[in-house]
Amino acid sequence: MEASLPTFLQAEAQLISEAAEALPHQFSSCTYTLGHIRQAVYLCLTCNLPRGICSSCSVACHTDHEQIELFPKRNFCCDCPTNALSHPCTLYLTQESENTSNEYGQNFNGIFCRCGRPYDAKSERETMIQCLACEDWYHESCLNLRERPPLRPPSPDPAEAAEAPGDDGVSEASSSGLPPPLITEEQYESMICRSCILENPTLRRWAGTKGAMMVCRPPAADGWKIVDGDTEEGKELSIAIDKQNASGDPTSLTEDVASGSKRRPESPLMGESSSKRVRTAAEGSKCGSSPCLAPPKNSLAQTILDKMLLDPTNNELGSGDVFFTEGFRERWCRCEECLPPLQAQPYLLEEEDTYEPPVDPDSESSLEELGMRALQGLPQDRAVNGILAYNNMREEILQFLRPFAEEGKVVGETDVRQFFEGRMEALQERQRSRECDA
Repeated sequence: MEASLPTFLQAEAQLISEAAEALPHQFSSCTYTLGHIRQAVYLCLTCNLPRGICSSCSVACHTDHEQIELFPKRNFCCDCPTNALSHPCTLYLTQESENTSNEYGQNFNGIFCRCGRPYDAKSERETMIQCLACEDWYHESCLNLRERPPLRPPSPDPAEAAEAPGDDGVSEASSSGLPPPLITEEQYESMICRSCILENPTLRRWAGTKGAMMVCRPPAADGWKIVDGDTEEGKELSIAIDKQNASGDPTSLTEDVASGSKRRPESPLMGESSSKRVRTAAEGSKCGSSPCLAPPKNSLAQTILDKMLLDPTNNELGSGDVFFTEGFRERWCRCEECLPPLQAQPYLLEEEDTYEPPVDPDSESSLEELGMRALQGLPQDRAVNGILAYNNMREEILQFLRPFAEEGKVVGETDVRQFFEGRMEALQERQRSRECDA
């Protein structure tokens, strides 16, 4: 297929734009000097050690190594400049002692999820979801969002794969042709795995309530269901709390619940506005203590978590993972019982900053612009020599392409390879002649 010059220039501009979007940053500085921060971390499989490297080192120091992107990890310091890795860091030239404060979970051995399956990008079909708390990655099937699909078959020829129809946008979860999972990424903001839920009493209490979805299979139910606190009991309790807030009498709630059982003032406030909740808490604090505004516990969710404590492999009713909907950080109860467990994990109250390398100002520049800028920074004699070498190269390429154009032949990879091999031999012969003359 013949291509015109405008088409070629348009394709080049498109490639530059895509490259700028994929790698818009400067990778010229290791993050070791920044200490322990939340940043994107990479595992170098070639170095074969459970250590992590920053984005810049993955590009500048380990570019020819096989790597797995672990995505953001909090409180992590780059291991590349330390003596834990024998491969020298090219960005931070002083070798430092091993990082003793970094935590290396199973991800640093290439193992992910509670199932412990090694990650293989060539065969993995499922989208994996990161836990907000422990930052491990979980398969959708292990979260009961779908049935586990078979492994991806061996990849066909790249050209055939690129032309295969229907690969883009078939699934909301991934590009592997799978149907959408039970809970799609648009329906929640963050997922916290069951192990982390069990370790935090506030998270455990909110599991399965409004805005804290769980995937469960109630007894005698047909398949997996989403539990998110939409129960008659919860609606009646919400009405009762509205009455309590209007009357200012905290005892008026106890007889208003349909079950007739006495409860302390509670509210399914994962569905209410945060401003209403803050005002209510402030009013309570005037009396010396804030009322607990956590929702009533979901009995099915609590049963699942109780079973998990006794037997982590008991997945009959559900796995115990919780999917928090958008804005969950503004909806917590701030009473003296609920707040301390949240404060122990600050990212539950306020979204963390994740370090990104500085933006590369040259990321969208064309090759011609970069070349001219490089020439302008050279001494005049070297710049002139560079321009002469470029002109000679252009003339040789034109002479090489002219017969193909005259005969209407397509230039193949073998032809181009032979051209550059012949040119390299000519340069070497020229260099030998100069050495002999000297």
